[in-house]
Amino acid sequence: MFPSRRKPAVYGREGAGSHRLLALLPQKCSVFQLFFVTLLLGFASLLWLQLSCSGDVARRGRGAAAPDPLKPCPPESWAPWAEDLSWGPHRLALLIPFRERFEELLAFVPHMHHFLSRKRIRHHIFVLNQVDHYRFNRASLINVGFLESGNDTDYIAMHDVDLLPRNEALDYGFPEAGPFHVASPELHPLYHYKTYVGGILLLTKQHYEMCNGMSNRFWGWGREDDEFYRRIKGAGLQLFRPSGIKTGYKTFQHLHDPTWRKRDQKRIATQKQEQFKVDRDGGLNNVRYQIESRTALSVAGAPCTVLNILLDCDASKTPWCTFS
Repeated sequence: MFPSRRKPAVYGREGAGSHRLLALLPQKCSVFQLFFVTLLLGFASLLWLQLSCSGDVARRGRGAAAPDPLKPCPPESWAPWAEDLSWGPHRLALLIPFRERFEELLAFVPHMHHFLSRKRIRHHIFVLNQVDHYRFNRASLINVGFLESGNDTDYIAMHDVDLLPRNEALDYGFPEAGPFHVASPELHPLYHYKTYVGGILLLTKQHYEMCNGMSNRFWGWGREDDEFYRRIKGAGLQLFRPSGIKTGYKTFQHLHDPTWRKRDQKRIATQKQEQFKVDRDGGLNNVRYQIESRTALSVAGAPCTVLNILLDCDASKTPWCTFS
């Protein structure tokens, strides 16, 4: 007869951990030792449950059986201003022109949500996703975001998705006196000319309407900010910029990598001649678009609204909206 073999015990992850802990115990132990081990096992079980609901568990190999559905964790609350009047009466609409830059968006939304929450600024993040087949039009997307941001916001931030503020002293408050250029030439890591107003610009909704928004003629990259600077001056508004910021060009983190994400800088048809002209007629009053969908999302616990936007182009006026 063959000698009998004891069948090895099979443990789950919790069971295996408990078995290893028990194996460390001496054959005889005091009541105190048993009580201590029981507490340790209880703590390990609570930790496992927390990791299971949050998704921070080890990945299974390819071909492994699908895990059981995990119990959802309680949602993290990130809207303390709903009940706290000390956050103030104003609410910011953060307008993010966007197309196919998802890795930057995944970093931007939670960073800005936590940054503004620490500064006790009520805010709503709008991702303005251009889903048509025309060239990218940052200015028109901002016009659309302004019109779709609702009456519960009273000022806007025209904010690039690849520019993250690092200095907590930067002011994102209500710009009552006039447009406030957060990413000023003294602080922006790339653009340093005096009339630059791109990157991050705050305006009250009233001031943006006084400018008739931004021109819709700028398809492709660049120049729309320079034209908007002229609109600010033409509306009789004073431009303000940060003071007392000592971090210089390290004030912001610039996520853009030009080596693999090329900007659309082509100038076609009569675009080169038109790019320096002031658009005295177009803006908020004639932006043409459709909202394909509006979706509320949470990115790493940070809420935002994604607007899928179909812009329209009058090819007789701006034939450079397409490459054909």
